[in-house]
Amino acid sequence: MKLYFLGTGAGIPSRDRNVSSLALMMPEYHGETWLFDCGEATQHQILSSPIKLSKISKIFITHLHGDHIFGLPGLLGSRSFQGCEAPLTVIGPQGLRSFIEVSLEVSKTYLKYPIEFIEVEDRMSLTEENFSIQIRLLEHGIPSYGYRIEEKEISGSLDVKRLKALGIQPGPLYQEIKQGKLIQLPNGQTINGSDYVGPPKPGIRLAILGDTKFTPVSIELAADVDVLVHEATYRSGQEERATKYFHSTCLQAAQVAMESHVQQLILNHISSRHLPGEWNQILVEAQQLFSNTHLSTDGWSYEIPIKSGDNTK
Repeated sequence: MKLYFLGTGAGIPSRDRNVSSLALMMPEYHGETWLFDCGEATQHQILSSPIKLSKISKIFITHLHGDHIFGLPGLLGSRSFQGCEAPLTVIGPQGLRSFIEVSLEVSKTYLKYPIEFIEVEDRMSLTEENFSIQIRLLEHGIPSYGYRIEEKEISGSLDVKRLKALGIQPGPLYQEIKQGKLIQLPNGQTINGSDYVGPPKPGIRLAILGDTKFTPVSIELAADVDVLVHEATYRSGQEERATKYFHSTCLQAAQVAMESHVQQLILNHISSRHLPGEWNQILVEAQQLFSNTHLSTDGWSYEIPIKSGDNTK
């Protein structure tokens, strides 16, 4: 799985950073892509990325500020204009459905595909075929949510060497063995498939947070995840300003990462006040508290380390 950052700025676009949007790309699951936030010009950013509109199956919106949603109507229309008829699920705060429906109605935009709307509340959970999603309300002045995505436990790897020693070559039978079925071999011997499958391994866990000031809720939501994406609108020393405007500093993001025991922290939503010459200083400030910190930029991607050796489906 890969996180691809389409827009990493805060509030308004700049020459260096577009407004908020990032994608979770999942080649392991038929190339499915989940989009998180869709600020103005997101679809234009996609043109320079490996992301395909037809592969976007879900769009998660953290909150309804314009820099997180003003790109939605155009992206939805383009997805249809390109001939995509696959259903789309849009998930976000109450009012999101109204925003989209009014935008499409006023602009007379007809979609060739159906949209399922899920308007979220605090402590809501969603279950997908291969994932569970927990949702928590953060602190941002208007309802802003964080999403915790947990890949379900993955079955272990087949012991191919032992199977070949029994004369069982790769083929359809391997899937039955992987499912733990009893298999009768041509020589009459019966084997238990589960004896040839390694122990199950935990799936990937990540937390993608919307805009928020420092809050213990972030720590709860991100507990023990592999990757935390946290806003860092301000630099260290600007905590008072951050609190006033319901945002976080890079140091506060690092504090969340440290207290929630995450593996990796990615700083996102960087104010346009911070020019490129300051970016490395922002990173260093956070790394002084939490060393496994990265600073996102537009077009940057992060490959989430694989925790399992076999994800056959």
